[in-house]
Amino acid sequence: MPGYTDKKAAVQQRLRRVEGQVRGVQRMVDDDAYCVDVLTQISAATKALQAVALELLDQHLAHCVADAIGEGGAAAEEKIAEASAAIARLVRS
Repeated sequence: MPGYTDKKAAVQQRLRRVEGQVRGVQRMVDDDAYCVDVLTQISAATKALQAVALELLDQHLAHCVADAIGEGGAAAEEKIAEASAAIARLVRS
């Protein structure tokens, strides 16, 4: 079970909001909006998506990784490595 299960509805709502922002950017391009205005909206959508990613990461650490550490052994090491790789991907993006 994913660690974000308790907050699934909130995560879905935030993702729908991001989806709406991206549609708005598409409309702006369709309407030949000013470049800087489009870039500003892209930045806002990117920040919103990053906020969702951080929420998911927080939930993963608090539940999946914490549970694996409680069990110990190879499963714990694997979850920590997996979380570290996910953090590295987020930092690079």
